Amino acid sequence: MRFVFTDGGRAAAGHKRQARDCVTRSISIATGRPYQEVYDALNVLAASERIGRRKTHRSNSESGVYRQTYQHYLESLGWRWHPTMTVGSGCRVHLRTGELPAGRLIVLVSRHITAVVDGVIHDTHDCSRCGTRCVYGYFWRPSR
Repeated sequence: MRFVFTDGGRAAAGHKRQARDCVTRSISIATGRPYQEVYDALNVLAASERIGRRKTHRSNSESGVYRQTYQHYLESLGWRWHPTMTVGSGCRVHLRTGELPAGRLIVLVSRHITAVVDGVIHDTHDCSRCGTRCVYGYFWRPSR
């Protein structure tokens, strides 16, 4: 699968240092929304998260966003979740050419989220592991 380097508009939004912002970056790239808009929206949703014994802190657009938070945001934009792997099923879809549908996707892989646009990875690094990285599922937007 081809790879294109992009920070999703992070530098243009005035953020200088590197961050663990793969959720914010991939949503910005796939949806076409400005990085700062996605950044702010995720932080607003994170402010209403509950914390407890297991979940000791809230999401943050720069240091990590919990799945429930970004899924709520994407569903509010009309995106849908498509799982490609279930418990005990093993890996059936990999981050390689021909195994994902065409279009704009937000792909969940182990410990990372990336944007795939028409079969091309848009990220700050090539996360495909030479086509062996397992895809847990992806968000896609149905056509209107």
